[in-house]
Amino acid sequence: MLRHEFQPGKLIAGIVLVAAGVLYAGDAGGVWEIPWFVVIPLVTGGLCLAGAVAFLTGRVRRRRLRGRTGADLT
Repeated sequence: MLRHEFQPGKLIAGIVLVAAGVLYAGDAGGVWEIPWFVVIPLVTGGLCLAGAVAFLTGRVRRRRLRGRTGADLT
């Protein structure tokens, strides 16, 4: 049994922010050279994608719950 419901929007946001952190950590460690402005579209696009996924997930869950009746929950 799941302890909480799966939230793919938060998963995507976390992955994008970890990726931005890894990019800058690699730049700080001298592994590669990343321009300072790379993180802006990465984080902005990732958060917009996460918001869209969270919105769609909420809509799907509400639609599934609305379609159920009291007799269907047994």
